[in-house]
Formats: sequence, C-alpha cells, structure tokens
Amino acid sequence: MSMAETADKGVETVVMRRVFWRLMPFLLIAYLIAYIDRVNVGFASLQMNKAVGIDPKTFGLGAGIFFIGYFILEVPSNLGLEKFGASKWIARIMISWGIISGACALIAGPTSFLVLRFLLGAAEAGFFPGVILYLTYWFPSEYRAKIVGIFMVAIPVAGLTGSPISGAILGMDGVLGLGGWQWVFIIEAIPAVLMGMLSFVWLTDRPEHAKWLSDAERAWLAGKLAMERQRTRRVRQLSVWKVMVNKHVLIMALVYSGAAGASSAMAVWQPQVIKSFGLSNLETGFLNAVPYAISAVLMIFWGRSSDHTGERVWHNALPLGWMGLAMVATFWAHSLWVLLPLLTMVLAGTYASKGPFWALSSEWLAAPVAAAGLAQINALGNLSGFFCNYLIGWIKDETGSFPLAIMPIAALALAGTAAVLVVGRGQPRTAAVQP
Repeated sequence: MSMAETADKGVETVVMRRVFWRLMPFLLIAYLIAYIDRVNVGFASLQMNKAVGIDPKTFGLGAGIFFIGYFILEVPSNLGLEKFGASKWIARIMISWGIISGACALIAGPTSFLVLRFLLGAAEAGFFPGVILYLTYWFPSEYRAKIVGIFMVAIPVAGLTGSPISGAILGMDGVLGLGGWQWVFIIEAIPAVLMGMLSFVWLTDRPEHAKWLSDAERAWLAGKLAMERQRTRRVRQLSVWKVMVNKHVLIMALVYSGAAGASSAMAVWQPQVIKSFGLSNLETGFLNAVPYAISAVLMIFWGRSSDHTGERVWHNALPLGWMGLAMVATFWAHSLWVLLPLLTMVLAGTYASKGPFWALSSEWLAAPVAAAGLAQINALGNLSGFFCNYLIGWIKDETGSFPLAIMPIAALALAGTAAVLVVGRGQPRTAAVQP
C-alpha cells in the first residue's frame, strides 16, 4: 500500500468512527423506543383485552391496522424527510407517535383500540425508511449491512429489554386508579417525546453541514459518497410513481414481507403464547426476552459477515429459509422447552436477514429514487404485518392452533427466499470491508 493510500485509509478510519459515534447511538435508541411503543400492545393485552372487551379477532385486526396507517403515509413521509431534513422530520415523527402511544391508555373498547392503533401507524410512518435513507447520506455502501444491522438490533433489544420492563409495569395495576396496561402505554411513551425534542439539536442533515468534522474529513466523506452515486444501479432516475411499481422494488418488498410479518407478529403474539403455559406476567417477560437476546447477537454477526465478504443475496436467503422451516416445525412443539428454541430460530432468521436486505436494496436504488424506493419497499413489506396479524387472530380464534395461525408467514418467508435467489442472480459483490 502506497503512502497516499495509507493516509487515505487513516482518514477513512477516523471519519467513519466519528460518524458512527455521533449518529448511531442516537438512532439506535430512537428505534428501540419506536419498536417498544409499536409492540407493547402485546404485553398490555395480557390485561387490556379482558378489561375493555377485546376478543382475539379484534386484537389481531388492531395489531395489524397499525400497518394500514403506516402504509398510507410511508412514501409521503420519506419524501418529507428528504425535503425538510432528518433533524426536523425525525423530531416530528417521534413527538407525534409518543403522544399517540401515550393516548392508548385511553382505550375503552374495540373502536378506540382500532382508531388509536391506526393513528399510531400513521404517526410512525417514514421513521424506519427515513433512517435507512439518512444512513446512505453518511455511510459508504461497504459499511451498510453492518450499520443497518447495528441500527436494527434495536428490534431484538426492544424485545430483550421491553419484555421484562412491560411485565414489571403490569404489576402497577391499580396505582392512581389506572390499570397496569395503561401504565405500560403512559410510561413507555415519554422517552419518544424527549428523544424527538433532542433530535432538533443532535442530528445533522448532511455531511457538508457537520461542524463536528474537520474540513478535510468533510471533503473526504463527501467525495467518497459522490463517487458512489456515479455507479450504475438497477433502478435509476424515474418518477415517484414509476419507482413505486418498478419490478425490483416490488420483488424486494415481497422478500421483505416474510421477515416484516414475522417480526411484528412474534412481538405482538409471542407473549400470549408463552403465558399460555401457565406462567406469571413477570416470568413471561423474562422468557420472552431470551429469543431476542440471541437474535441481537446473531444480527450483528450476520451483518458483519455480509460486509466482510461483500455478499448480499445468500445472506438474505439463508435466514429467511430457516425462519420459514422453524415455523413449520412448531407443529411438533408440544412443550415450552421445545417451542422456545423454535421461536428463537424464527426471530434469529427474521433479524439476521435485515442488515444484508437493506444494504442490497440501497445498492440497487440510484440516489434520485432512493427516498421513494426504500419507503415503498418498507411500506409494502410491512403491509404483511396487517394481513399476518389479522390472519393469526382469525385462525387462532377459529382453530385454537398457533402453529397453524403462523403458516401464512412461513409461506411468505419461503417465497421470499426463492425470490431473492432468483432476482439476485449475478449480483456483484460490494467492496468488502477489511477486518
């Protein structure tokens, strides 16, 4: 390596370390809060459903209707972030969803439950794809699977930390005349509003505005990212509507739908399944955290492996495949100690695929279409959360079988496995990050 290359590598190391420690802790905590507020209804349901008269079908519909509001506003919200800047737009999203999440303590029956879940989805719309877009402003492609994996580790960490916390908060039943389930919504909504306010001053919209980097560091990062934007992409300059119906965008949405459906369904329904083995709320909280702890570790490892090898397609396909097969195997799980490892495999597959998936998606989209394309992939993929949660509630209510209820998700995961292998044929490897 020449002296110039050595110096350039030294600048890269310093810049990427500074960018990482400036942005990633904030974004990871923000997503952790977002996900807890999205799925804490699963723990609240252990008391709420009986208290206000919500049956399994209605609960499944309410768990899923979140994604209808999310779907409707996903693309407009991401375009708003690109126009107004991440600091303002992420603040707007977090404050609005925090207020609505806290308002869920006012649920008095099926109607208010459905309305507030819809509004919560509408408020949160654009946060996740907005952050994925935002990360492309700051991190070159060879870092993205690991960085997205670190960002999305907030999901299993939300299950790991949120489960015992929510289980413990349920023990506040009767404090100040409120149910424990109401305290879950109130207490867990406060951090979203506080982080939203902090977003105004902490996040920097683009590298060229980063006063916390030196002139040379800003120039290096801007030049590196500008060079990347010259690469040929599968989806180039198109109108917003053409991006939304582009075949690669739609195929990637199908690939994502299995993982997204499993992620939302397991978060909402898994506490009820574990508690059905006769456990207390607190015991349920701690056992529910185990699959998330294992998934968090694997998620970082899998994203790092994808970046170090530059391989994306098989790093998507393998986790989706074992996730679908683990779901099928739940038919033969007749004890908690057999079921729990299978649930762990499901969640591990769900989360391991996410870093390589979003790295691959962002590599296929040219900069002018990235905002609409990433939002459309996420919106359509997450729409499976509506159908899957509703079907789980309906099938479980009609048959009493949880394994049968999750078969639609297994089918989506296996279809996604096949789709990413077919569409990813001939996909070149990215520049591998050296360990």
